[in-house]
Amino acid sequence: MKSRLLKKVLSAVIAGTAVFCLAACSGGAESEPAASDQTEADAEPQTAEEPETTEAVQEENAENGEESSGEDGGALIVYFSWSGNTEAVAQEIQSQTGADLFEIVPAQPYTDDYDELLDIAQEEQSSDARPAIADTVDLSGYDTIFLGFPNWWGDMPMIIYTFLDEYDLSGKTVAPFNTSGGSGFSDSLDTIAEMEPEARITEGLSLGSSEAEDCSDTVSGWLGSIGLAE
Repeated sequence: MKSRLLKKVLSAVIAGTAVFCLAACSGGAESEPAASDQTEADAEPQTAEEPETTEAVQEENAENGEESSGEDGGALIVYFSWSGNTEAVAQEIQSQTGADLFEIVPAQPYTDDYDELLDIAQEEQSSDARPAIADTVDLSGYDTIFLGFPNWWGDMPMIIYTFLDEYDLSGKTVAPFNTSGGSGFSDSLDTIAEMEPEARITEGLSLGSSEAEDCSDTVSGWLGSIGLAE
């Protein structure tokens, strides 16, 4: 009897030990997938963020104009005006094109007296003078130069000669415009072409003094005819 009872007790102990071992092994196996799932979950946001970051950089570059290197350069309106007529035309061109403005201002201001000015202009022409310009301008960022001036004694003011001597317009488009009492450009367009042989000279716009203040339609038509309308 004791022997049988001892065997039963021993069997029960062995069975309980086996169940405990199986339960312990099963609990250890379930912890690995949990750890593995957490690792994959952590990796997913990093993987997903990479294309989003690249797209954001591309969008930011586009907004900042970093991909615009192939676009055409800007336009600059260079003008000299004594009475204000040429300036009025220059401002109208700016309003229609958005071009920048540069006024040619003589280092030594001209007189306000018209009769005296005529004498000075004639004297400058006869001596082939080059009046100094007060300021300078960087033309490197511009492909198009609108060049404006009044007609003085059948020619450009000599300060325009100064500008054309000092600045190389090679490879640029030059669009001349002027105001006059009725003489138009005279020979100025030929002179500009001779002084800037490597520039492309467009058809010019010449307005009478009385037309300068109300020239919106005329300027618009001219810009369209030379392919520079916005």
